[in-house]
Amino acid sequence: MNNYKLTVSHAPFWHDGDSIFQMNLNILIALLPAVIFGIIQFGTPAAGVLALSLSSAIVWEFILNITSKNKITIGDLDAAVIGLLFGMMLPATSPWWLVITGTFVAVVIGKIIFGGLGANPFNPALVGMAFLMLSWKTFFDFDTAYVNYDFDFTAFAPLATLKFQGVEAISDLFTSTDLLMGNQVGGIGSTFGLGLIIGGIYLILRGYARWEITVSFIAGIVFTAYCFNLANPGSYAGPMFHLLSGYTLLGAFFLATERSSSPVNKIPMLLYGFFAGVMIILMRNIGAYADGTILAILLFNLANPLIDTIRPKALGKGINNA
Repeated sequence: MNNYKLTVSHAPFWHDGDSIFQMNLNILIALLPAVIFGIIQFGTPAAGVLALSLSSAIVWEFILNITSKNKITIGDLDAAVIGLLFGMMLPATSPWWLVITGTFVAVVIGKIIFGGLGANPFNPALVGMAFLMLSWKTFFDFDTAYVNYDFDFTAFAPLATLKFQGVEAISDLFTSTDLLMGNQVGGIGSTFGLGLIIGGIYLILRGYARWEITVSFIAGIVFTAYCFNLANPGSYAGPMFHLLSGYTLLGAFFLATERSSSPVNKIPMLLYGFFAGVMIILMRNIGAYADGTILAILLFNLANPLIDTIRPKALGKGINNA
């Protein structure tokens, strides 16, 4: 008598024909509007930081490929995406050694040590940023890090202004239109909200980012910020301010949706995105950091394996046929 066991796992089950190179190329294209605006806004120093971040990330992966005697993988552009995303979160005043240290942590510790492409449990760019923020906090004190720029608008980052000066200060300095069009100070590629939205929608329409994560992430931000604002409008800003400032839109479209560190099932995607958005507002309103986007997404990267087990039972799973 022969025994057969049929085990059905969760999706995905088929290949859609695209390569890793094509996916990463499209991500780079989607980032271009925010990158170009950041270079125009912050000038030559911003271009230098982005170029060094992108190139050093590729070099670190190439060195690891050579030293470990593995296949050269820089051609898939994954290191380029990590480097560009990492550089977009940095201030244009970042010294060269900070950039190189961050890309080393992002690529080597955030990706390669865990087994390379597809095996990383955390978003590599966020791992690098979290390491720098915890190690050299003064470079990311948004109330002081960006004051070297002579802009027509305020030299303070919006979330830092809210954190240290209160709601009245932001109502006088920032409008939703200003924030959407990039009239704010912050990371090189995180200030131009309209560009990030355009790039993110492009990725969703092409199927390279899951709308479930982005929409639920934004819903979590809006819902929690609205509750705080409703309870005490004199102390807590409204949803639109939180949505259009800091790393929020970069997180919604490009960071939280990173495939290796996010769920693959629909219900877990919705839970993952929503509660990551909730955690960001909790960190901003009652935590020590002006912007909790990086740490909140990393926290839910950690919870992702548990969240992703929430799914309907597959038909036929565990059936034994005699």
